[in-house]
Amino acid sequence: MARGAKEAPRAWQRMLSGRRLDLLNPSPLDVEIEDIAHGLARVARWNGQTKGDHAFSVAQHCLLVEAITSHLETSLARQWRLAGLLHDAPEYVIGDMISPFKAAVGLDYRAFEKRLLAAIYVRFGLPADIPQWVEQLIKRADRAAAYLEATQLAGFGIKEGRKLFGVPRGLAGDGTRAFYSLKPLAPPEASAQYLRKFKQLQ
Repeated sequence: MARGAKEAPRAWQRMLSGRRLDLLNPSPLDVEIEDIAHGLARVARWNGQTKGDHAFSVAQHCLLVEAITSHLETSLARQWRLAGLLHDAPEYVIGDMISPFKAAVGLDYRAFEKRLLAAIYVRFGLPADIPQWVEQLIKRADRAAAYLEATQLAGFGIKEGRKLFGVPRGLAGDGTRAFYSLKPLAPPEASAQYLRKFKQLQ
């Protein structure tokens, strides 16, 4: 390196497994499911503005989305259920930014997030670009999960939740609170449940 030249800023994150994930050029070989489960169980949905003794974690959100995709499409293949479980996996290293902030940051952030997700999908045997119909199904389940979380845990009223996230269709009770009773878990239990579901789908 030439004298006076500045060293490039560090763009990798060290994981508890010992892996170093390069955020600018993520390799599937540096992705471990234990790191994902551990990280997602400690990332709070809604920036922690939820009821309960613990934050409602992204790990729990992903479990909820997988359950809803399976409910909406009862014959859904395991690989696409796995895609639902992993849909927010990049947040194990970059955290959960609320949607309004993502919109303010713009498309560059979305592209960055998508590169990480592609590496994660490939690591676990999925195509980097999943079929559009699967992506749409996951998005539908994601919005339904957001509605349930908002109205049960984040202080939103039913009317406001429906206005912001839509009325979930295809759920028991037409998306009312009775379909899922959400309870925030301590990080170790959320991580363990996430790993159990992953192993089931593998």
